[in-house]
Amino acid sequence: MDERPISADLAGLDSTTLACLAAQRGTVAAVTFADERLRDDDLAFAARTTATVPGLSHHTVPGAPGTVYYAGLHDLAALPVTDAPNAYVVTASIKRAVLDTIAANAPTPGVHFTGAAGDAVLSAPSSYLADLLRERRHRQAWSHALVHARLRHTSTFAVLARAWPASRTDLAKAWSQTADELRRPARDWIPQAQRPVAWTPLLASADWMNTDTRSRLADAVDQAAGALANAPARLADWTARQDLARVGANTAGWRALALAEHGIELAAPYLDNEVIRACLAVPADQRGAPGQYKPLLDAAFTGKRVLPGFVLARTTKGGFNALAYAGLRDHAPVLKELVGPSSRLAALGLVTQAPVNDALARAAAGQPTAQGALHLVVTAEVWLRQLAAAPTCWWEEVSPHVARA
Repeated sequence: MDERPISADLAGLDSTTLACLAAQRGTVAAVTFADERLRDDDLAFAARTTATVPGLSHHTVPGAPGTVYYAGLHDLAALPVTDAPNAYVVTASIKRAVLDTIAANAPTPGVHFTGAAGDAVLSAPSSYLADLLRERRHRQAWSHALVHARLRHTSTFAVLARAWPASRTDLAKAWSQTADELRRPARDWIPQAQRPVAWTPLLASADWMNTDTRSRLADAVDQAAGALANAPARLADWTARQDLARVGANTAGWRALALAEHGIELAAPYLDNEVIRACLAVPADQRGAPGQYKPLLDAAFTGKRVLPGFVLARTTKGGFNALAYAGLRDHAPVLKELVGPSSRLAALGLVTQAPVNDALARAAAGQPTAQGALHLVVTAEVWLRQLAAAPTCWWEEVSPHVARA
């Protein structure tokens, strides 16, 4: 923190922690995106927190018809071109609404804290159960699966059955199995949460590729499996690193949006190397212990007078599913054009029309659909179109100077 204005998201436990920490040093403009369609308790907790923590100045960002996923994708020139596909282009209208509120309440552009990557470092997905089974820690696996099953309203045996296949293989063998699966006919869609836990899970987007592209990808995966050295011993560690790489790349894109349009610098402390090393040094079965929500935050802040007790005791988390489905429904024509027959992805064999149309139709009807795959496919298509329209330039090293060509 320096002399610039400071703002922070004030929503879930991760971002609230950062806002309260920052408030120890000075005034913080705390911002909560509060759309009635979300039906979560973020706003209630935010209001209670700002009434308790000195230094927090609260600003609510109300939702609007245009603050949904996939809004604004008819005008790709209005989005900054990033170094890699950026998942935040899909939620740009929501991010802009938040940034507009911050800018309207600050004398000059400042620094905005986000809780991005908090889930990746402060908790762990239930895939760590596969590691417990592999290490023959059966009693612990059973006790953890019991609680996970209760939370998901399913049976303990179903939870363990999802983890069992991954516990019987390593990364190289898993990649070989993935290659074999890619050479078989595309699967019917079922929710990812119903598929077995995997080292490298195939999303529905893998089933949208044409046969030739699936075959080429299978060959590449086979080669990677054969050349793999120093394979990770634990699935949970591997998954955490993959999640952090993805969140880091996406957050870099969000940072580009904030800087380009508002001059605001985005700060994501949970992506700091020291934070990552400290958190991931704790075994996944402790970070993700199902009986306690975000146990690392509880251990770090209990009794420290930084976070109110009711914040540490919180066990709920908001989600954006309602806005994702609203966007899929409201902007279906734009999405069909983006990923239609004339799309860059279609030309590369990375999407075929029938399954994508089916996924969009399911979303328009309010039915469960391959939401994550659609998000990634649209993100990639937007990026490819931006690259095609962007001015061509490159950098070459001309010793002892760097010159732009």
